[in-house]
Amino acid sequence: MRTQFSPLQLTDPHLAEAEKNLRACVHCGICTATCPTYVLLGDERDGPRGRIVLMQNMLESGAAPDAETVLHVDRCLSCLACRTACPSSVDYARLVDEARVHIQTTYRRPLGDKLLRWLLSVVMPRPTLTRVGLFAARIFAPLAGLLPGRLAHMARLGAHAPFQPAGVPVRVVIPNARRVGIMPGCVQAALSPDIDAAVTRLLARRGIELVPLEGAGCCGSLVHHLGRSEDAKNWARRAIEAFERSGLKEVLITATGCSAHLKDLSHLFLDDPLWLPRARALAQAMRDFLDLAVVTEKKEPRHLRVAWHAACSLQNGLRIAGKAEALLSAAGFEVVAIPEGHLCCGSAGTYSVLQPDIAGELRARKLGNIASVEPDIVVSSNFPCLNHLVGEDAPPMVHLAELLDWSEGGPVPVALAARAG
Repeated sequence: MRTQFSPLQLTDPHLAEAEKNLRACVHCGICTATCPTYVLLGDERDGPRGRIVLMQNMLESGAAPDAETVLHVDRCLSCLACRTACPSSVDYARLVDEARVHIQTTYRRPLGDKLLRWLLSVVMPRPTLTRVGLFAARIFAPLAGLLPGRLAHMARLGAHAPFQPAGVPVRVVIPNARRVGIMPGCVQAALSPDIDAAVTRLLARRGIELVPLEGAGCCGSLVHHLGRSEDAKNWARRAIEAFERSGLKEVLITATGCSAHLKDLSHLFLDDPLWLPRARALAQAMRDFLDLAVVTEKKEPRHLRVAWHAACSLQNGLRIAGKAEALLSAAGFEVVAIPEGHLCCGSAGTYSVLQPDIAGELRARKLGNIASVEPDIVVSSNFPCLNHLVGEDAPPMVHLAELLDWSEGGPVPVALAARAG
């Protein structure tokens, strides 16, 4: 499609990248069938093709967008199913990321919306504050019916979120082992530290020693998707410096959403020649848990029916398919596919808080599809998905690492223990 950016605008490498992808789009509409919000709402402006038009007009003008444009961009989950489906290889992430930054810097949001977004950007990347927020949410959960929409939803989320005591990172020291750094993350570290402990045990059996990356924190994905580019860069710099200090050559993080963000890290620093090569080095050092957790031996059948939920970050961010199912089958589990597996569950980082109605509809649709295959448990490699789907109306939710660790003699996952009880 034709664009009308000025030469001065195109000196900005982020806008130049967006312009390149706008030119690649031919408006064929193949992407719309894969877009969760278009499938739900049926509005062209809530599908990739319509959003691309809105974002192009906004970015070319350079002016503050109108409320309608912001509404439809805000409704995007960044699941990137459209990118996977696109025959023209349009990298939609380059467009929506730039649009969010532009909205954050030019648009005056209503005060309540602005405060909530700021609160999420401060609390969620920090495990200690997340735990405090969860505790407060549980206190207010009985009063959820009296709270305004988004606050009521946050209180209900707090009532269902798992709560585990903060633990010291587990490390299994293996002489002459392959050493891989592990980033602590943020929300997962606060709500489910057992996941990293399970990964540590699982990979130790394969001769891989995981070394906590001291000084690293949140990967920055949460604030990045809020359009807070400087905050995202600050978290990224912290991770880069921790990686450089470690002297390690490989790094992993166990949430696929975080992993996908870190592998794409260099795009944050297109306008920063000092940090760009350092960001590329970390991105190239990132390893996928699924690549390291190779099959050691096939196990006897366990008579446990597992529905595999492939997170959007795994399918469309990392573009990994089939590996988790192979690991689960080799571990002795019966693996069943979830219908409409390409549709997002509605978690999408802060999306379930900022867009609770759409996120709730997507959750209900996902749980309906899960119920149709009658599994004993649901397994995913992305904790935010599990945390979004968990509830009294859902089967037990278990992280892939915890289930594989249990199959090799590790502790019973908390969700399975509760089911057995």
